[in-house]
Amino acid sequence: MEDSEPLDLDNSVLSPLEERIELPEREIQELFYANSDNIIHNIEQKTGLYIAGRESYLTLRGNENNIQIGKRVIENIISLFQERRRINQKDVSFIISRVKNNIDFNIAELQNKQISIGSNGKVISPKSLGQARYFEAIKQNDLVFAIGPAGTGKTYLAMAFALHYLIAENISRIILTRPAVEAGESLGYLPGDLEQKVNPYLRPLYDAIYDMIPYTMFQKYVEKGAIEVAPLAYMRGRTLHDSFIILDEAQNTSRGQILMFLTRLGFNSKTIVTGDITQIDLPKTKKSGLIVASKTLERINDISFVYLGPEDVVRHPLVEEIIKAFESEGIK
Repeated sequence: MEDSEPLDLDNSVLSPLEERIELPEREIQELFYANSDNIIHNIEQKTGLYIAGRESYLTLRGNENNIQIGKRVIENIISLFQERRRINQKDVSFIISRVKNNIDFNIAELQNKQISIGSNGKVISPKSLGQARYFEAIKQNDLVFAIGPAGTGKTYLAMAFALHYLIAENISRIILTRPAVEAGESLGYLPGDLEQKVNPYLRPLYDAIYDMIPYTMFQKYVEKGAIEVAPLAYMRGRTLHDSFIILDEAQNTSRGQILMFLTRLGFNSKTIVTGDITQIDLPKTKKSGLIVASKTLERINDISFVYLGPEDVVRHPLVEEIIKAFESEGIK
């Protein structure tokens, strides 16, 4: 994408608490003034600014910090619109939340990173700078650890890449696994076949799959063995070649379990390990294998560790606020 021209900021006749932003195109002016100035009102509500619009420019009034946030929000909205020629209120809210967390946020850095699920399937792109780093890590490394709180896209993006590689025939199968902590890995006492026993523990992975491909397609892949689901205990003794392997909820593995899992990696395979070290369900006497691995393996060049935070949460905006509130109280 070509760099957009810098916005014309003419402050010569404005006070320190006002700043004027030029809207460079007629279509962009129509964007901001459409639907009774909905975008302008959204920015005002979430930044504490007063914004006056007149033809080809907007005047921002407020304190210095809020003006800087408002300017950056408007620049990002214009950048996104120039790239896609469309934008909605969800896009605007996303940009506002990202800029409020990082004044240097630049949505242009996200727009050139995307994958498709099949030639005509869903297009997946990162929604934050942390997710953009995660994207690049998966592309460049055969073993990636994604560590962060709920809602940061750890599992969803891993599943997107797995399906992307499978449908493109870069690998022959996807293997999904997760420690069944609540059942103590003793699944024999649970009713049903293996898939029925582990379904409750793999539900987040299934949810991601169903959002990207039809259920019937998923079932066909399962029937021919191209998508395999199994509890972590069933990985022992296997070597997984030509595969895309996802270990979800790795914070609930023991040291021995994660070592066993990591040594399953075969040729032409990618492995993604996801987890949230603030949500460990193991007995207090047992150390999380994810924490052990992060300290033991972080200096190995071909292994990537991506740490995501509240600023990468892409669920309902309240999820981000909840995470921050608990972190501020030191509650784990």
